Amino acid sequence: MENLPLLPTMGVGSYASPGWFVVFRNQMRDGKAGPEDVAEALDDATRIAVLDQLEAGIDILTDGELRRQRFVYEMFDRVDGLKRISPSRKLGVPGYDMAPHFNVIDHISAPDGFGVVEDFKALLALAPDRPLKVAIPGPLTFALPLMAQSRDIGDVMDEIIAMVRDELAALSAAGAAYVQLDEPALPHPPLGLSHADAADAINRTADGFAGKVGVHVCFGNNAGRPMADRRFDRLMGAMEALTCDQLVLEFANRQMADVELLGPLSAKFDIAAGVVDVKNFHLETTEEVAARIRQCLEFVVPGKLTITGDCGFSALPRYLARQKMQVMVAGARAVRETL
Repeated sequence: MENLPLLPTMGVGSYASPGWFVVFRNQMRDGKAGPEDVAEALDDATRIAVLDQLEAGIDILTDGELRRQRFVYEMFDRVDGLKRISPSRKLGVPGYDMAPHFNVIDHISAPDGFGVVEDFKALLALAPDRPLKVAIPGPLTFALPLMAQSRDIGDVMDEIIAMVRDELAALSAAGAAYVQLDEPALPHPPLGLSHADAADAINRTADGFAGKVGVHVCFGNNAGRPMADRRFDRLMGAMEALTCDQLVLEFANRQMADVELLGPLSAKFDIAAGVVDVKNFHLETTEEVAARIRQCLEFVVPGKLTITGDCGFSALPRYLARQKMQVMVAGARAVRETL
């Protein structure tokens, strides 16, 4: 991507919802909003997400994923061949066991796509002259909530990979030059897959995309909570087997643990390092962010390092998300001035 400064900043993908938009989504669920109301609200919420990034000084913009409800689950409404399983727990503390699951009952396909292409076009219209990134769930994340006792796992994965590849091809045709596959399922692959199988599925999905491909290796961020063993050392084989351009990894909320692994990883990949903790209400100072960036630079040359948050900002209130973006940009600028 041209015209980027050293140590460019970006969000991982999702952004915090404005308070009015949370209320509006309830109106949508209750059937109290018409199609034009919905279109207007989605456009306005996306404008706010983009404007907050611009005001903070973010270099690479995303759309904030406010057109999607709950990351990947709304996309399953567009997928044929699945039957929804109602969660067994619906009361109490929000958690992963409340998320929907699906039985695979037929060939899996998304004949009309996932809607990400339309999201990208809306972002492009808002920021036509800025570097843009499109985040989309990867094949493992689509497979994570599936139960496939009556289907061959290899066939199921082939169908999922084909779906995501089709969306990537449509994004490329629409002008997207930078996509990120979000994979909170890589630390614990679904459907009995090994880590080697998981890496192969990601590689097959990304193969053929003409632009830059990042893979976000995530440990989970539902209501600000992780869901996996958060050691990168156990994932090194899988990450090193990837054929993408960039790894997007979280460090701030893990107290910079495993940062030394960026040495061998950066020999093959560009690195987007999470140096702002989006799973914590603590607001970092510019100095704290700068210190974390300097730790990363002990193992990554500046030209291969992008500065980001640990994950998306969707689990934070908007005021805090804005403040964390601002200190992230300020920390990157502080270090940039010393290089």
